[in-house]
Amino acid sequence: MAKTSDQYDVVIVGGGLSGLSLACLLGENEGLRIACLDREDPQKQIANDERTTAISYGSSLILERAGVWDTMLPHACPIDDIEILDSGSPVLLEFLSREVEGKSFGWILHNAHIRRTLVDKVKSLKNVDHIAPAQVSDFIAPETPDDDVQAILADGRRLSARLIVGADGRGSFVRHWLDIPSRRWSYGQRAVICNVAHANPHGNKAVEHFWPEGPFAVLPMTDDAQGRHRSGLVFTEHGPEKKSLMRLNDADFEAAVAEKFPLEYGKIEIAGPRQCYPLGLIHASRYIGPRMALVADAAHGIHPIAGQGLNLGFRDLGELGRLIGDAAEDGTDPGSPALLETYLRRRRPDNMAMIAVTDGFVRLFSNGVLPIGLARRAGLRAVSRLPAAKRFFMRHAMGE
Repeated sequence: MAKTSDQYDVVIVGGGLSGLSLACLLGENEGLRIACLDREDPQKQIANDERTTAISYGSSLILERAGVWDTMLPHACPIDDIEILDSGSPVLLEFLSREVEGKSFGWILHNAHIRRTLVDKVKSLKNVDHIAPAQVSDFIAPETPDDDVQAILADGRRLSARLIVGADGRGSFVRHWLDIPSRRWSYGQRAVICNVAHANPHGNKAVEHFWPEGPFAVLPMTDDAQGRHRSGLVFTEHGPEKKSLMRLNDADFEAAVAEKFPLEYGKIEIAGPRQCYPLGLIHASRYIGPRMALVADAAHGIHPIAGQGLNLGFRDLGELGRLIGDAAEDGTDPGSPALLETYLRRRRPDNMAMIAVTDGFVRLFSNGVLPIGLARRAGLRAVSRLPAAKRFFMRHAMGE
C-alpha cells in the first residue's frame, strides 16, 4: 500500500532494473514524491533471475547519482580488457584498460543482486512508494494542460501524477495506451545464456567472438562461494528451435560450449541453468505523450551484440532524471511539454545511432559469406591500428 497519499510528482510504471533505478535516482531529491509500480512480487523475481548484466562505466556514474553504486560495487566483477575475434581468427582487436587511464570498461553483476540493492534502496527512501504487486489497467489523460494524469490500478486505486514514466519493457502497456507506433523486427536468433565455472582465472577479461551463427560472448564474473572461477556465457544461435542448444542434454551442451570456449580458461563446467531469449529490435516512433514519457526498453530494445541494451536505457534515465531534478529545484512542472520535448530531442539521436550500429553489427558479423568475412576482419585490424578510431570504440564501450 502507498505510505501516505495517492498524489505524486512522478509515477513510474515498471519495477524492473530501469524502473527501480529511476525511482532511486529521483528519490535522491527529497522534494519529489515518487511511486514505482511493480506488477510482480520483487522477492520472487530476485529468487528466479539467473541472468547477469554488463554495467558500463557511464551507467555506473548514473547508479552513483542514484546512491546505489557503492553497495553494488563489492559484488561486481570489473571488465578491464576486451578481446574481439572472428570465427577461427586470432585476436583481431583488443581494448585495454591501460589505454583509458586505467578505468574499467564496465562491470558484470547478477541481475538478482542489482534488483535486491535497488529494492532495499527504495525501501529506505521516505519519499518513494514501491507498490507491488500492482497492475495498471488504464490511464486518465489530463483534460487541460494544468491537470494531472492518472493511473488506474486493477484494484481500483487511482494515482495522480504530474508525470507518468513507462519503464515497463518491450511490451509496454504505457506505449500501447499512448498508441505510439513502433518499428520492430526479429533477427531470427536466440540468446542462450548460462554461467560457466573454469579452472583458470579470467583476468577480468571479456571475450566477444563472432561466428556465422552469431556472437559468442564470455563475460567475467566474481568467483562463487566455493572459490571457483566463473564467467557468464551468451551463446547466440539461429535456425529452427528443434536444433537449439536448449534441446541438448547437459553433457552435450557442455561439450558444445567447450568447443568454442577460450582454451586458456582450462577445463570448464556448466555452473547453472540454461535460459533462452528471442532476439529482436523495437523502436518507438516517439517517447512522449501528454504528461507521459517512455524510457529504456519501453522506448527501444536492441540486440545484445555490444552489451549496450540496458546501458542505453540508463542514458535515458540519466537525462530524464536530470531534467526532472532541475524542474524540482526551479519549482517548475516536471511533466511540462517543454521538459518532455527536451528529453525527446536529447535522447532520440543517441538511441537511433546505437540502433543503427548494433543492427549493422548483427548483419555484418552474423554472416558466413567469405568476402564479407574477409572485409570485416580487415576492418577490425584497421581499427586496431588507428588510435583515434580505437579510442572512439573504447569510449562507446564505456558508455561515455
